[in-house]
Amino acid sequence: MAGKMRADDGRWWVPGSVTLSLLALLMLVWYWRRRRMVRLINKLPGPPGLPLLGNALDVNIDIVDLFPLGCLVTREFGPMFKVWLGTTPLVVISGAKQAEVILSSQKHIQKSHQYGFFHPWLGTTGLFVANAETWPQRRKLLTPAFHLKVLEQFLEVFHRQSVKMVQKLGEAAEGGKLVDVFPFITNCTLDAICETTMGCSINAQDDPESEYVEAVHRMQQLIQQRMLIVWLQLDVVFKALGYGKQQESLLKTLHSFTRAIVKKRRKLFEEQRRYGADNTARKKPRLAFLDLLLEYSADGAVLSEESVREEVDLFVFAGHDTTAVAINWFLYLMGRHPEAQAKVHEELDSIFKGSDRAATVEDLRSMRYTENCIKEALRLFPSVPYIGRVLKEDVTIDGYLIPKDTTIFIFNYALHRDASEFPDPEKFDPDRFLPENSANRHPFSYIPFSAGPRNCIGSDPFKREFSSRPPASGAWGGGGKRGDDPSFRGGVGETGWDSVWARLSKRM
Repeated sequence: MAGKMRADDGRWWVPGSVTLSLLALLMLVWYWRRRRMVRLINKLPGPPGLPLLGNALDVNIDIVDLFPLGCLVTREFGPMFKVWLGTTPLVVISGAKQAEVILSSQKHIQKSHQYGFFHPWLGTTGLFVANAETWPQRRKLLTPAFHLKVLEQFLEVFHRQSVKMVQKLGEAAEGGKLVDVFPFITNCTLDAICETTMGCSINAQDDPESEYVEAVHRMQQLIQQRMLIVWLQLDVVFKALGYGKQQESLLKTLHSFTRAIVKKRRKLFEEQRRYGADNTARKKPRLAFLDLLLEYSADGAVLSEESVREEVDLFVFAGHDTTAVAINWFLYLMGRHPEAQAKVHEELDSIFKGSDRAATVEDLRSMRYTENCIKEALRLFPSVPYIGRVLKEDVTIDGYLIPKDTTIFIFNYALHRDASEFPDPEKFDPDRFLPENSANRHPFSYIPFSAGPRNCIGSDPFKREFSSRPPASGAWGGGGKRGDDPSFRGGVGETGWDSVWARLSKRM
């Protein structure tokens, strides 16, 4: 018996030794790579950190204070510096020349892990969150849906929803009352984007407390919260504190609504395909973005049913949120700068001549000064204040070798405040964007919609939705709560804000 046991021991000794040797080798490789990464990252300038914690305590502050802190660190350490979040390095870039190296590359298009918090809602293959391998095919597939001719048909929707918003703002502002404009703006953009994306109205402006509208807003808040609070990023903690159940409930509402709309529109789409030849004399209905997706997914050849749902959810979220935030800040800046507001009114009056008709593409092209005001608002308060990428290979920037797999943050908020590109950067000056003033500016010094191969596919719809708002029946004015300026907050996919309170008065 003893001899047999010794024989068995000998039989398992060789594979066991091989396994242990392989594990040891893997640990050595990991240690060597880790040591190399730490050595290279620590060559970069940056604030000193604590052992194991790094700079985690420095950034564990209210998000209101995080952006001024980022600008302060940028001024001290330059356009590229490192911070350590625990044992994980982060390289922050706020210079146009440095940002160009990352954003212009076809290789560094993988988004950072923070975007993963959108996966439960928006899936893993949608354009916003897709990995570097699947993104190019999806981008190529969806690009035709954003052709100018497709977008032109939505101007009437933007106009109609905007008129309703102005009416509701006027009712709320009666008697000279201060009005928090943001809820009105966000419900207006949500109505507009749902109608253009899904082909249906959710009536957010008339029913702002509907289950779907509340779920959209609450889901955004939950994702933002998870991005900012480090311990909530751990699934175990997130679920233990009850946020997991909240998220599941919200996702059930969001996904059920979208799937029902997709199912309904697919049935209509199939009927039109089947009987299209018999209905040629009828006026064709306006196509929603969803209808175009259904064409691409006909017979399941390109997009699955779930992929269609993911893209619809994405464009509802991204389309309304970024536009609402930009309009919010634009109105705030108009209220703070009455001389610019007067010029915008003058330009719009010269185009519309008292008419309340919808804007045309030609009208939008004529809004030169208004467009420059919008650009300046996006410079000061970009809808996406930073862009996260993961390096797919080693990169050299300004003589520093940054190793593969490092997370890069392009800090737009600070990049847009580079005094060498924008003198007196805190000043609101729409004339910065006159051709003669911007001709020699670095192409990556102004990137509100990102830049390079993975720029925002929705920049044109954004501009058209923003610019097609009719001239408001009230003159803008006001500022932040209690006379203070509202605070800027931000996240990967959305920009936060304090309420912008305005006093609106009827134009004479």
